[in-house]
Amino acid sequence: MSPEPIRLFGRSSSHFTRVAAIVALELGVPCELVVVPDLASRDPADYGGHPALRVPTLAVGESRVFGAENICRRLAAIAGRSGEPRVVLAEHVDADLAWSAQELVWHAMSAQVQLVVGVVFSKLPPDALIFAKGAAGLRGALAWLDAHADEVIELLPKPRDTSIFEVSLFCLVEHLGFRPTVPLEPYPRLRAFAASFATRASARATPYRYDVPPTTVTP
Repeated sequence: MSPEPIRLFGRSSSHFTRVAAIVALELGVPCELVVVPDLASRDPADYGGHPALRVPTLAVGESRVFGAENICRRLAAIAGRSGEPRVVLAEHVDADLAWSAQELVWHAMSAQVQLVVGVVFSKLPPDALIFAKGAAGLRGALAWLDAHADEVIELLPKPRDTSIFEVSLFCLVEHLGFRPTVPLEPYPRLRAFAASFATRASARATPYRYDVPPTTVTP
């Protein structure tokens, strides 16, 4: 474990932040959630020093790690590993289908953010090409994942506690219910997967909500 304080700058309403928070819990890495007070802020300091004004950022002492997937790698390094990894990362998998699936999860998460910021927050027209194409791409990614997620999960190394694919897929599906952008009814396998993953202690400890004061993620 790192002797330096570990802080996660993000929001409890963010699916990217939740990916990192769940992985921290799964690995048993104590991590303080520092709530970004205003996502309209243009001050990098509010985002833990992220120059692109994004969440999440992991602060380990004076060091900074940007992006959910990189943060998960850093958390795994802090936790230490012997033998099989407890949390399977992308580099632990050697299968085209699994790599493509993870790419589609990240794409769908980013597309949902674009739709929420552009259509919901900014009140821009949803039929504008950028948003119409984004929504179509999000639905396409979800349909593909609904058809292939079970097969992808079978390809993941065993034994494991969980994987970044499973964590991020869960965070995506639950966020689509928390922040509706496209309906989930057409994707029964994804809904069933999310309902099963939601029973994990790490998922129960990190529900989506709108932050008031900062909170702490503890194993």
